[in-house]
Amino acid sequence: MPARYKPYPEYKDSGVEWIGKLPRHWIVVPVKRMSKIVNGSTPKSGEPSFWDGEIPWITPSDFGKLNSPYISAGSRSITQSGYDSCGATIVPVETIVLSSRAPIGSLAITAKELCTNQGCKSLVVFKEYSFKYLYYVLLSSGDQLNMLGRGTTFVELSSDELGFYKIAIPCKKDQSQIADFLDHETGKIDALIEKQQQLIKLLQEKRQAVISHAVTKGLNPAAPMKDSGVEWLGQIPAHWEVKRVCQLFSESSRRASTDDELQFPIFSVSIHHGISDKELDEEELDRKVTRSEDRSLYKVVRNNDLAYNMMRAWQGGFGATKLSGLVSPAYVVCNPRTPIDSYFFELVLRTPNAVTELKRYSRGITDFRLRLYWDEFKNILVPVPSSGEVEQILSSIQHTNFLYGKLISVANRQIELLQERRTALISAAVTGKIDVRDWRAPAGSTAYSSQKYRNTGCEDEMEIQNNGEEVADD
Repeated sequence: MPARYKPYPEYKDSGVEWIGKLPRHWIVVPVKRMSKIVNGSTPKSGEPSFWDGEIPWITPSDFGKLNSPYISAGSRSITQSGYDSCGATIVPVETIVLSSRAPIGSLAITAKELCTNQGCKSLVVFKEYSFKYLYYVLLSSGDQLNMLGRGTTFVELSSDELGFYKIAIPCKKDQSQIADFLDHETGKIDALIEKQQQLIKLLQEKRQAVISHAVTKGLNPAAPMKDSGVEWLGQIPAHWEVKRVCQLFSESSRRASTDDELQFPIFSVSIHHGISDKELDEEELDRKVTRSEDRSLYKVVRNNDLAYNMMRAWQGGFGATKLSGLVSPAYVVCNPRTPIDSYFFELVLRTPNAVTELKRYSRGITDFRLRLYWDEFKNILVPVPSSGEVEQILSSIQHTNFLYGKLISVANRQIELLQERRTALISAAVTGKIDVRDWRAPAGSTAYSSQKYRNTGCEDEMEIQNNGEEVADD
């Protein structure tokens, strides 16, 4: 911690390894001493009358969508009859909701009365304690809570393990002071993180714009231009050609048959990264696409083939292969007819204007069901420079990717450092390594505050909380 944060005058051994020494006037208590732990439940999934009601219902997956400590709704809700059927409990505002299944430790504070599924534990904090302080303690306890998880099918933190988990606390006045301090300081850090995230987004957009211009307009700004006759493409260099995809590629449906081919790696095509040898890309996982064990069903791709995901073509799901491999039978594989670099056309087809055109050619009732079949794809018009110019463009793009990648890496590193500082600051504050009792929020600050407890004497309150015990084990 920076030198501007001073330690407390006196410390003692906490008796808890992860806490270490704590301020002399602090105590150690189990979580169950500070809160009532409430389990969640799930109505029968196959009963429509139980779902899409007025009662917010939270699952662990909802934590990843938050941009603040507070939660008021999840991706699903339940009806009163669904609530009555499953034995769930509606918890009040300012309850801490914690994911108790791997990954253990994601948490939020309720901004509205709600209930959860069995993958969450709700901690209704007793009025003698600061709910925001307990939130920060648990936020810094992810590693310890995960070590307490048990299970073979999936790791889960039980109510008993959570209830007996020991934390260090000062009096409520100081709890509120620490919470106010952390609200303010982490808020500043979060603002810096957001700026870096915005910078990364701008860099990514700029990189895409540079690439899109290169593969559709060329590298020479002084080159004479002509109307391509293609609405999505607009003007192109006068010496470029426009051709249909079928003039450049032919469809291949050859399946794996030889022993060597059956051992090829299985590739997927991502809308973000092109070809990949990941087991399944994120888009496919979202759609719950399963992989067949019968490799003979998969299509063979060779170096410099162009493959695309029919369901994701309208989002840029194209990839030029660099190695031999296999792809899903639902993919379309395109073999080059002439010595062309398929990667150039991957970049062309991933430009925003091209993606709009691909969507127009795709068939389906809704976006979720859109498919781009070869019979439609083959008629799409694309720009074709000379082979020598393609090489120059790809070399320039490689340099562009390097420069922007370096800037994005620097920004990501800044985010990592800020996150590390945030974590360290929270841990130091809730374990008493730094003394923030004299800290005051700057004028105009909107940090959380518990003025109700400002006039409570710390020493008297601790005596009431402690009941004569410095360390509570039960």
